Amino acid sequence: MRKPATDEVIDLCRDLIRIDTTNTGDLATSAGERGAAEYVATKLSEVGLDPQLFESRPGRASVVTRIPGADSSRGALLVHGHLDVVPADASEWSVHPFSGEIKDDFIWGRGAVDMKDFDAMALAVVREWQQTGYVPPRDIVLAYTADEEAGSDYGAAFLVDEHPELFEGCTEAIGEVGGFSYTVSNDLRLYMIQTAEKGIDWLRVHATGRPGHGSFVHDDNAVTALCEAVARVGRHRFPVVVTPTVRAFLEEVGEALHIEIDPDDPEAAIAKLGPIATMIGATIRNTANPTRLNAGYKDNVIPGRASATIDCRTLPGQFELFREQLVEVLGPDLEIESIHRQPALETGFDGALVDAMALALKAEDPGAHAVPYMLSGGTDAKSFARLGIRCFGFAPLRLPPDLNFSALFHGIDERVPVEGLQFGVRVLDRFLRQS
Repeated sequence: MRKPATDEVIDLCRDLIRIDTTNTGDLATSAGERGAAEYVATKLSEVGLDPQLFESRPGRASVVTRIPGADSSRGALLVHGHLDVVPADASEWSVHPFSGEIKDDFIWGRGAVDMKDFDAMALAVVREWQQTGYVPPRDIVLAYTADEEAGSDYGAAFLVDEHPELFEGCTEAIGEVGGFSYTVSNDLRLYMIQTAEKGIDWLRVHATGRPGHGSFVHDDNAVTALCEAVARVGRHRFPVVVTPTVRAFLEEVGEALHIEIDPDDPEAAIAKLGPIATMIGATIRNTANPTRLNAGYKDNVIPGRASATIDCRTLPGQFELFREQLVEVLGPDLEIESIHRQPALETGFDGALVDAMALALKAEDPGAHAVPYMLSGGTDAKSFARLGIRCFGFAPLRLPPDLNFSALFHGIDERVPVEGLQFGVRVLDRFLRQS
């Protein structure tokens, strides 16, 4: 007997979590997404679709299929999710990170919210459509990608560069980290629709000095110079810049919480937002966080070169100014090497697609109020936007009021509420039927 999508999504999510798709950022040590891609392709084939599997490197596989709509002359909608996950140390978790265990009404495991939950939602909805003979109003392109967690080179970027015909006619897209609830009161929940995301600028900075014996007095030490520069960057706070998306979000939050928000100095108000303050606080300025250090080859040798990796995230329209500010903080004597760069994105909170999101949320939660927001991280939308596709984050979840949702992304004990997952299926189904 066919399971309804709201039941099947639980099985699909658990199955996907159990497939280890750890992406370390290194081809040699990453688990690869092929197992998950084959699982998705099988589930799509079972219901009569014709998925295509694309492997950019051995094991680094993505899956794409197109579901014909009633009016194929309309612009198609891209629904995308990534299959890879960040590493997880089982010794730090309450349950095994690849168990997909159900505990305390949550599904636990690496990828539960980033983003095998949405992968499972889309798969459950499409499978139900195919089994019941439903035809969507326009073409839906469904894409499950590799390598999002390390910059998308072997996933979405590869598909866009090598197989752009897969997305022919796509004018709009939905993906991760949007449509989740923020509880204001028993009868009001803000659902945060992602209409913008910060740019990615991963840098490696190098300091040079005079090598020598570790026992000597040494004023020209590359390690010292690097550490001083890295400490300056790590402690620096770049100026507040309020973009149109963030301004609109703050206005909505101020009205909902009945608090006064100074758009030119919003930090005091953001601090009152509870757990999401960390995420929102990162969207009012450019950021630069040192993440890795590398220097030396022997304990008693002063090296001639020392390096650090800095994860920089830039607001829309801020890249050039940010680089100037960063150089000033680092100092003039360090070499800056660009490792990976993707631009920031921002679109308006308007149009029929946004209306369909708001209506679908309201139909399943009368207390829902959709608001725009900016994601402090990045998604595969950066690749798909290069094709002229207007991208949103909309992976709907109704969350318990006390859940620190933002802390679950890349965090220990990542988990998704079962009821929230089922809510997401209902909203996604409504939305796609109305879009």
